[in-house]
Amino acid sequence: MATKRGGRVDLSTLGSSVSSDTSPVDRRRPVEQQFRANVPLEHLTPNPRNPRDTVGSLDDLASIAERQLQPATVITKARWLELWPEDRDVIGEARWIVVNGCRRLAAGRQYGRAGLDVVVQDTLATTRESIIWAAIAENIDRQNLDVVEEAKAVGQLVAELGSANAAAERLGRSATWISQRKRLLDLHPDLQEEVRAGEMAIRDAREIGRLPMASQVEAWSKALAKREQQGSGEGTEDPADRKPASKDPTPASAVRALKRLRADPTILASALIEVLDTAQIDIILETLGKARQGGH
Repeated sequence: MATKRGGRVDLSTLGSSVSSDTSPVDRRRPVEQQFRANVPLEHLTPNPRNPRDTVGSLDDLASIAERQLQPATVITKARWLELWPEDRDVIGEARWIVVNGCRRLAAGRQYGRAGLDVVVQDTLATTRESIIWAAIAENIDRQNLDVVEEAKAVGQLVAELGSANAAAERLGRSATWISQRKRLLDLHPDLQEEVRAGEMAIRDAREIGRLPMASQVEAWSKALAKREQQGSGEGTEDPADRKPASKDPTPASAVRALKRLRADPTILASALIEVLDTAQIDIILETLGKARQGGH
């Protein structure tokens, strides 16, 4: 403690007082808005409740190997576990949860950085809703979420608020928008990828999502085949009277179409039977037999 000399405070003893073991100031204890430089990456973990499935390309953050322009925002492990004790295993030995700067953390790991500068902000974690809302608001406002990630974020918020109407009011969206996004969570994972890629419209996803998940992929394959028939005017023709299309599909385009479907052989076979006549199916079987004999 500082001493007095002739009525004046002796500051020479103040430094040793603060740094002593009996000082009330604990340098190890995080303080709100405290800046911490170069926190080892192994002490940091990304927000387990982040609605983003991937961080995407990190090429734009390659310079983080040499310099970090903005500190990440973190919440202490103790505070996080007060809200989500079930996340203990996910967090592991990390001491800080990154809630703003997850891409910077991933880039630091990818480009060989030893640590990140962070700012402690436990006041962000007042409730579960506040954490989820912060992640949603940041990502939706910046349009960083794809439509499936948006759906997952909406699902989290509905679960915390207790109703779709409450979530709609919180997000400033309509109840219909909330319902459409939630329906995407009922889709088969392969079809969710179709939605991400823009190959399936949300209105289609909403209808397919009403079906049992086990039958969704086959139903979508049949719907696509039917649309192609209608688009080429083949829906009501006798197969023997069909005219060749003005531009025949190439093997490469057929391969791309099959890859987009990501269907198993049984589903593909069902779709082909739905579309082709007996003669065409025989040609396919003959071609497959020759390919097998040739080792292709």
